[in-house]
Amino acid sequence: MDRKAYLKEIDETIKNGKYKDNWESLSQFKIPDWYRNAKFGIFIHWGVYSVPAFANEWYPRNMYIQGTREFEHHIATYGLHKDFGYKDFIPMFKAEKFNPDAWAKLFEASGARYIIPVAEHHDGFQMYHSDLSHFNVFEMGPKRDVLGELKEAFEKRKLLFGASSHRVEHWFFLGHGKEFDSDIKEPLVCGDFYWPSMPEPDHQDLFSTPAPSKEYMEDWLLRTCEIVDKYRPKIIYFDWWIQHSAVKPWLKKFAAYYYNRADEWGQEVVINYKHDAFMFGCAVVDIERGQFAEQKPYFWQTDTAIARNSWCYTNDNEFKTAREIICDLVDIVSKNGCLLLNVGPKSDGTISDEEQSILLEIGKWMKVNGEAIYDSKVWRVAGEGPTQIEEGQFTDGKIKTFTSKDIRFTVKGSNIYAIVLKYPDDGIVEIKSLGDRNAAKLPNFHGIIKDVSVLGFDEKPEWKRTEEALIIITKNIKSDKPVVFKILVD
Repeated sequence: MDRKAYLKEIDETIKNGKYKDNWESLSQFKIPDWYRNAKFGIFIHWGVYSVPAFANEWYPRNMYIQGTREFEHHIATYGLHKDFGYKDFIPMFKAEKFNPDAWAKLFEASGARYIIPVAEHHDGFQMYHSDLSHFNVFEMGPKRDVLGELKEAFEKRKLLFGASSHRVEHWFFLGHGKEFDSDIKEPLVCGDFYWPSMPEPDHQDLFSTPAPSKEYMEDWLLRTCEIVDKYRPKIIYFDWWIQHSAVKPWLKKFAAYYYNRADEWGQEVVINYKHDAFMFGCAVVDIERGQFAEQKPYFWQTDTAIARNSWCYTNDNEFKTAREIICDLVDIVSKNGCLLLNVGPKSDGTISDEEQSILLEIGKWMKVNGEAIYDSKVWRVAGEGPTQIEEGQFTDGKIKTFTSKDIRFTVKGSNIYAIVLKYPDDGIVEIKSLGDRNAAKLPNFHGIIKDVSVLGFDEKPEWKRTEEALIIITKNIKSDKPVVFKILVD
């Protein structure tokens, strides 16, 4: 690729387009309706790190940090780093059972509406056909254009296609390999797999040095724009560290280019970000492995994984239950968010039986209850009940214990949906937010309830409305998953 010519093309696109590389211009961004309405997506972490399948997707970094269990495991299993380094896993990444149509069928059955495969993780191996480096999945390993094949398979099933870039962290990700006799040695030049392997910074320092160089950031911009131009993703997801001060100008430039290109194509697109990397309103906020405690006036996203301990497949993954994930999805949607749920395929391209089973269980629930999720809007309050949601990142390691009093709300058309997160054994549900209190006390709802039905069950519930609550009585409904009441109002 002629890098200078491509950089010039990027500048010209920004110069001639609606969006410029500054926050004032980028604030013209509007969240597409298709994204607001989709609510549920699938994230895919699959790459060379899936071969060792040990600890997590940070194996390529940690295997070079002396004293870690990854370092010790690597020596015991593969030998000394100078003889067998991370690059030597590439020929072992064969993806011999990879079937993009099977993945698409599974994800469609899960009820997901959008899919975001990782195009390049911190390790620097591109999961697409790139003209910028030979270290990509088309030229090495499986020798297939994984991203291109997935896009085709997903779009056949009308699944919205996105891509994620974790490239910026590659600046330091393999740097510990220079601290002892390993296969990471200078000289390293742009395009090399291990380039640049710089010292690891203090991740909390937004001005940490050595900061990513102009050469590195130009390469980052080209790689990210290449994904846009070759695959036209509707979503670009960025992992952390793009909030670094040295990255900001390049991030604005990328956003302007992406939004302008989408404008040319007549598409509406989205960027996901963390840690205030973007000025608020210029893209969509993402919370990693956590969520908000309260409903927000702005749309947001949670990204989390089916496995508690890893984003990629490992031999000892600990999986969440479908019920946990459904409860989180309901809670998030009631608070004006969407859920991006990660799957970690094995290196051969298959998805574990455990993850398949969980996805199909979620899909079965969504097939019955999806009308309360898809295309829904928030109600005046997100929910009621005693269980408090811990707010913030990396809070999903704890199992939430919901009660029969924990209820979440969405609305669509003439209906309020009340979703009971744990159905009571006695079949009696009291929804206090729908009580008929005196109007002067500003109740959440003082309108007319015309009917109450329950999704997925034949039973017609009995109901009455008092000043204190809408009381719903059922006799035969039993479920280990959330139960949805459809409340017709006038």
